[in-house]
Amino acid sequence: MSFIYPRRIRFADTDAAGVVYFANYLSICHEAYEESLLQAGVELKRFFSEAGIMIPIAHSSADYLRPLACGDLIEVELEAEITPDSGFTLTYKLHNVGPARKLAARIRTDHVCIDSTTRRRTAFPSLIADWISSSGPRPVEL
Repeated sequence: MSFIYPRRIRFADTDAAGVVYFANYLSICHEAYEESLLQAGVELKRFFSEAGIMIPIAHSSADYLRPLACGDLIEVELEAEITPDSGFTLTYKLHNVGPARKLAARIRTDHVCIDSTTRRRTAFPSLIADWISSSGPRPVEL
């Protein structure tokens, strides 16, 4: 699955130095993840309240390559792949879409699917498997 999420960097994303605060990169990536699910037809509120499962992040990593500043137009490129043990990995590439398209950051999050009652790993729903194996929804417009 591959998905492109366009976004503009806002004041609230940045720190006192005027660049995106490191923790906000994860927040921006999570926006792309949620939008990808929505574009694929997943009703998030209903899905997570009725499915009896949770899909927490078990691990994350980030490489910050170039600063992003308020007003920058970026594209978050999201790719998903299934991993062993009821999990999946999301890889994000954040590109500054200025005059020269430059890779600004690479983020990775590893997710596992667990039963919301027992907290034990369980197979993820077919809806998530279908989302991961799809060619991905079309990019959203700003």
